Amino acid sequence: MSEECYMSNDTDNHSLAGRVALVTGGARRIGAAVAEALHEAGAKVAVHYRGSRDEAVALVGRLDARRPGSALALPADLLDTAALPGLVDQVAAAFGGLDLLVNNASSFYPTPVGSITEQHWDELVGSNLKAPLFLSQAAAPLLRRRHGLIVNLVDVHARRPMPGYPVYCAAKAGLEMLTYALAHELGPEVRVNGIAPGAILWPEAGASEAEQAATLAGIPLKRTGAPADIAACVLFLAGAGSYVNGQVIAVDGGRHLGF
Repeated sequence: MSEECYMSNDTDNHSLAGRVALVTGGARRIGAAVAEALHEAGAKVAVHYRGSRDEAVALVGRLDARRPGSALALPADLLDTAALPGLVDQVAAAFGGLDLLVNNASSFYPTPVGSITEQHWDELVGSNLKAPLFLSQAAAPLLRRRHGLIVNLVDVHARRPMPGYPVYCAAKAGLEMLTYALAHELGPEVRVNGIAPGAILWPEAGASEAEQAATLAGIPLKRTGAPADIAACVLFLAGAGSYVNGQVIAVDGGRHLGF
């Protein structure tokens, strides 16, 4: 099978020119860094958002200013399973297909045992596991045609549970297994991989100095990462890593080692 069938069609610089990517939760934080990096590599990028309309529009405006007609902002509630095929259809209608789905959107908040409600379950499992499954299913026919790629944003806490966050951790653990299962189910046409970030950005709700110090103490590199580190891993998987499949890559400074 020729190299041109795969995501990377430029063996020198792994340009993504002519490729189309959908990044969920792409308006802010890690998602925005991934969208920017994919666009910089030449891809057309659909930036999904739910509540971050202003940020999504601003990001797409910047990207379009660099390369007109190369970016699109699309609103959707990923908990509305019935709407997910429509989200994929909008990307295909605008850009002529789909090569890369980045399941980045996520809900994150504590649910200590004794306080967990069914709504917590529905929101956390819905955004972190159910939506990636049904969005991947909706995207699969398009991805198969273009020998595409799915990248799921997992979490170091899929394997190392975080006290007070049992539902979130369970959902991310499910997403890790879903990554392996989809890699098996969708091959050979579609590759599926995951990235498990560690301490990249502190939670939006904030973290005390003591909490930050405790986190850094458990990281062999003794520092946080940056959204660009996650974006670089996505670019690797979309380009040079064309034979990587069914992997969850820890980008966490060694935190998964558990020392």
